[in-house]
Amino acid sequence: MSQTPTLDPVTTSSEAAALSGNAALAARSGHLSPVLARYFQRGWVRGEGHRLYDADGKEYLDFACGLAVTILGHAHPAVSAAIHEQTDQLLHMCNGLGYLPPVTDLADALVETLPAPLDSVLLANSGAEAIEGAVKLARRVTGRPAVIGFSGAFHGRTYAPLSMTTSNLNYRVGHGPFLPDTYVSQFPSVYRGFGGDETAAVEGALASLQRLLAEQVPPQSVAAFLIESVQGEGGYDPVPAAFYQELRTIADRHGILLIADEVQSGLGRTGRMWGFEHAGIVPDVVCIAKGIANGLPLSAVVASTEHMRAWGAGAHGSTFGGNPVSCAAGVAVLRTIREERLVENAAERGAQLTAGLRAIAAEDPRIGDVRGPGLMIGVEFVTDRETRTPDTVIGDVLIARCADLGLLLLTCGPSHNVVRWIAPLDVTADEVDEALGIFRTALAG
Repeated sequence: MSQTPTLDPVTTSSEAAALSGNAALAARSGHLSPVLARYFQRGWVRGEGHRLYDADGKEYLDFACGLAVTILGHAHPAVSAAIHEQTDQLLHMCNGLGYLPPVTDLADALVETLPAPLDSVLLANSGAEAIEGAVKLARRVTGRPAVIGFSGAFHGRTYAPLSMTTSNLNYRVGHGPFLPDTYVSQFPSVYRGFGGDETAAVEGALASLQRLLAEQVPPQSVAAFLIESVQGEGGYDPVPAAFYQELRTIADRHGILLIADEVQSGLGRTGRMWGFEHAGIVPDVVCIAKGIANGLPLSAVVASTEHMRAWGAGAHGSTFGGNPVSCAAGVAVLRTIREERLVENAAERGAQLTAGLRAIAAEDPRIGDVRGPGLMIGVEFVTDRETRTPDTVIGDVLIARCADLGLLLLTCGPSHNVVRWIAPLDVTADEVDEALGIFRTALAG
């Protein structure tokens, strides 16, 4: 991975001009806060289709998608046209001042993709905001204070999501105390926690939850369970269907709302429109973001009209949430997914990619696991397949090699030992083969 040049914090224009494109942009970064970690020391200047171009003109096959956001690639013609048309008509109007056609259109389009009774949409700007809203809804509607999340989750960096985010210790250190009455139960990680035994993973995680409800917080005090249908930052770890189904049963038994965090796993990413569909359950609240507007800031909280009414008019709101330009883009995204059958494409290309990765894993003992539905695939690296000890070095080295070879991938997991594959939903078979070839070359590095 290239390194930021060692220069004064603020480089002059003449100094920057003497450097190459990527180096010049890095050199001009002195006023940017170092608190934001970056995967790559490159400057990104243009995107076209499934390709990104850096400031030196180098081309990359983009299987990172801006952290699972550009699900239709870059400069998608339908999305770009919708953005330009809406920008010329109305750039901003707060939803609290009335009704906006693209906002209503997006709500209608989202509800069409979701099972009953999920028929009421509140729009925000980011995944973290969607989780914040869902937690507020659950507490107010149930009249209960407690919310239970699951180990290894990432829900966002504001305080309600962060209180149940344990995918990376650095996100939490020094930021406490966290939101009161939030708890973390064991996630049913099949590979990492239970040696590949799915039944044991489900039973162990359910036992952990029952202990929590018996020893720390009674179920009658719990407003909601909050769970990612496929853990994202925590390692691309899917919830076993049996666990999701039992969680739904426990929630129903005790009047607890089930919140599905579909921020990264939603919108066709898993080969189903929504990750929870793999388990055949219906949550009470769904949180949506990332790919919803293919790059513009937008998110949504979806619940039943009954629950939204019980939340109460004026109980929550947002100045920028549901911006009309973002919503116009969102309508174009959903229309494209439907008309081009991209959920089906994600399932087909995901099967192709998984098969290719497992073929590579069969020849490379450093790969301990290949997992994940559709185009949400994690490749976990270990130092020993028997002990499953995470390889804490290879992940970052490998994505740097892939970038040098023209493929963008990212890592995830507490040990940064899982390489995540987040190809666009409309990725082609040839592009999957191209990416697999680069990955194989990088491994041989």
